[in-house]
Amino acid sequence: MTQTDILIIGAGPIGIACALECEKRGWNYIVLEKGALTNSLFNYPLNMTFFSTSERLEIDNIPFISNNPKPNRDEALEYYRRVATSNTLNINLYEEVTAIQKQNNQFQVTSNKTNYSAKKVVIATGFYDIPKLLNVPGESLPKVSHYYKEAHPFSMQDVIVVGASNSAVDAALEIWRKGGNVTMVVRKGAIGERVKYWVRPDIINRIEEGSIKAYFNSEIKEITPHQVIISTPKGTETIANDYVVALTGYQPNFQFLEQAGVTLSNDGNFFPQYNPDTMESNVQGLYLAGVICGGTETHKWFIENSRVHAKLIAEHIANNIGK
Repeated sequence: MTQTDILIIGAGPIGIACALECEKRGWNYIVLEKGALTNSLFNYPLNMTFFSTSERLEIDNIPFISNNPKPNRDEALEYYRRVATSNTLNINLYEEVTAIQKQNNQFQVTSNKTNYSAKKVVIATGFYDIPKLLNVPGESLPKVSHYYKEAHPFSMQDVIVVGASNSAVDAALEIWRKGGNVTMVVRKGAIGERVKYWVRPDIINRIEEGSIKAYFNSEIKEITPHQVIISTPKGTETIANDYVVALTGYQPNFQFLEQAGVTLSNDGNFFPQYNPDTMESNVQGLYLAGVICGGTETHKWFIENSRVHAKLIAEHIANNIGK
């Protein structure tokens, strides 16, 4: 059993920000991350560009210098890596937390490597691990992916991209520019309004000129090894297909939150219960930070508007030492 005062789950940007607050105060803390440092960012597409400018991705007023008007994935990885290493943050990578239980005002935390006892726990795990499934026959075929890394493997292939968010639009444009035959299947009637403003006209123009085909108000009904069956406003269509890239979004691990005792709303949004002034959940001493606070509304919180969570949590802990 490893003893610590504060245990932080997740080493993304907000988890790192929480660790910095502990470091500045000389608190005994440990960060546990089930994957690589900033694991979600690491799994982003190789050529991803952020919507935010670099100064809005900074944590703890540590400058983020970018060569571009808006930083890319590699620059962000370098920035957060340097923040973690230069401040010698106490982070255990590739260690997954499997259970949290509170007993006698102490949290018993189990990972795939060891057990911990902590006075306070901060959950900052993000939402990138569980994709929202299509729930259609054939979704488990090897040609179907819910993540996108780069375009080259899809060159000279018939590719369906499902969705109309930033990730789907980026994937469709990149694959088309690398020689893929791209068809988009979009449940709504248009490209998403939250798509990056410098990208949205590009995808609309490619669709209007016929370079990328798009089925709006449509859904995939079945995936077969060589075809995809689509329900459209004009009826059912079957098209040839080599790969399906289903970028329909992701969600937090709600089961993990519930197992830890966090109350979720019953309106279908699964908003976790917490005090917005302190970020403390309904479980005393258990805090939430970052995008996990938004339930299924994963667009509500992101790095630039949830950086403050780390300071709110640290201030509340500092004011309640020994309680």
